[in-house]
Amino acid sequence: MSRARKSASDEPELSAYQRAMRNRLLAAPVVPPPEPWQSVGFAPVGGLLGIGFASHPDSGHDLVMVVSHDGHGLFDAVTGEKVARDRDPDPEGSTPDDAADLSCPGLGPIAGSRVHIAGLFGGGLHTTTADGWALEVVTPAWPNDRVLLSRDGGLPHAGPHGERWWHIFHSDYSELRAAGFSPSGDTIAVATSSDLSLWARAQDGDDSRDATR
Repeated sequence: MSRARKSASDEPELSAYQRAMRNRLLAAPVVPPPEPWQSVGFAPVGGLLGIGFASHPDSGHDLVMVVSHDGHGLFDAVTGEKVARDRDPDPEGSTPDDAADLSCPGLGPIAGSRVHIAGLFGGGLHTTTADGWALEVVTPAWPNDRVLLSRDGGLPHAGPHGERWWHIFHSDYSELRAAGFSPSGDTIAVATSSDLSLWARAQDGDDSRDATR
């Protein structure tokens, strides 16, 4: 005997608690991240496929590698500057789906290494830092993703918006590809199919991280 196909009307309705949480997320406007985070760059990147992090071998700065239909790019996450560009990478390995570990060959100061790429083909970035920051991607109004930064342990974010949690990015114009911290915890990167946004805190050994604890 075949099973009856489940209809949409059979799906359970949201509970009062779930509705309240969804409404709280929908009502939160986009705001800048709090100190010590600072916006360091916004770059249009048409056909963006994914991003990955590396470390500059000389300065130690976080670097963000961008893979797109138009080639590869590398950004300094402290200055926001584009430090390398390859418009015509070797077709073999030019996109992360060519490698079992979703990596691509580095360029510029990280040539000769490989960078794990998160985005269209899978993979992921760090969602927490050692000193208590967290990033979450939520979709209270599908298909538009929202990126939340917090210091309250994550959802359900019972406290007021703007005090311990912040809605820092709303992907209501392009498809979200990846969002996360660098391994150092000093950079936030959010990539969509059309652009890259970067925020950073000091990476020169000062005490800005301690001030947030």
